[in-house]
Amino acid sequence: MAITTAAATQRFTALDVFRGMTVCFMIIVNTPGNGATTFSPLLHAKWHGFTPTDLVFPSFLFAVGNALSFVMQRYRTMAQGQVISKILKRVFIIFMLGYLMYWFPFVHYEQGQLVGNPIENTRIFGVLQRIALAFGIAALLIYFLQWRRALVVSIIGLFVYWALLLIFGEPGAQLTLHGNAVLKLDNWLIGPSHLYMGEGVPFDPEGLLSTLPAIANVTAGFAAGYFLQKQGKNFEALARLLLVGCVLLFIAYAWNLAFPINKKLWTSSFVVLTVAIDCILLGMLVYVIDLRHKTRWTYFFEVFGRNPLFIYLLSEVLAILLYFFQSGEGSLYSAIYQKIFSPLGGYLGSLAFALSFMLLCWFVGYLLDKRKIYIRV
Repeated sequence: MAITTAAATQRFTALDVFRGMTVCFMIIVNTPGNGATTFSPLLHAKWHGFTPTDLVFPSFLFAVGNALSFVMQRYRTMAQGQVISKILKRVFIIFMLGYLMYWFPFVHYEQGQLVGNPIENTRIFGVLQRIALAFGIAALLIYFLQWRRALVVSIIGLFVYWALLLIFGEPGAQLTLHGNAVLKLDNWLIGPSHLYMGEGVPFDPEGLLSTLPAIANVTAGFAAGYFLQKQGKNFEALARLLLVGCVLLFIAYAWNLAFPINKKLWTSSFVVLTVAIDCILLGMLVYVIDLRHKTRWTYFFEVFGRNPLFIYLLSEVLAILLYFFQSGEGSLYSAIYQKIFSPLGGYLGSLAFALSFMLLCWFVGYLLDKRKIYIRV
């Protein structure tokens, strides 16, 4: 991990804004004051289906690909061994940050006493781990195969993933929570004690097998970023990007008829849908920011976009600490919500808590940006 004190160069403002919007929304949906009273658009789809919240994580992967399209230019000037070392080092650091985050704060209260969190129960896969693996594989594919071939390989991966789910899932229940191949592989490989339990069973929505289709989100983001660099920020390039997005929307919903859109399984139709929306959103941002030069509103999101991983980690660690420290009414997290935000009403209070938490994280990012401190991995 490195800390730089110079602003990044050769970056579209639209990219910082796009990435910043994903981090901003990610914090909001991850930190409701009360999960039981959360507006439905701020919840993930229970299984098949799609909500705005389901777009956040794949959009971050798409933004990772956008940024990689700039970094790859520098990689081309370096020795092969140095490039591989840089990629693998970044994969390792991001993966370990995710792993340690799930282990943190390393202790918990048990009958009023602090006891250590057993490493044998620590979640292994997760959000940062998926970012690490998807980035690493996509970066190596693009470096060795060039981006067009890498994109083709990722598309093939979408069909391979579909086949793997159908072949190795429980017959007749391949796309269910209890019968899918993602669950089976993770249980066999690392055991249920290392998996996410939020679904009521040991099933990780960021499991190993479902990382395969997520690679396509990164390579698609790379293709979009590379295209905008080469074609320039003009109306013709924008029209082509929007056209691709619209075509992919049609493909996604057609594929949904046979392979349902499902964020928790990261189905191939889900990948195509999220890439489609991301192309359209990025195109709209380029139009507003670079062609119409409407930039008065952008700085708020640029703050998130300039230190994305750090601010995301900050939000997660801060939330964990608020849950860890106890008050007379349970966790400090719950106490703050109950005393300050719940009088606004269940749903509005929960949203107000999430927005306030997001603004606190933004303020830290603002202080870093004003000092031109950018934390890179």
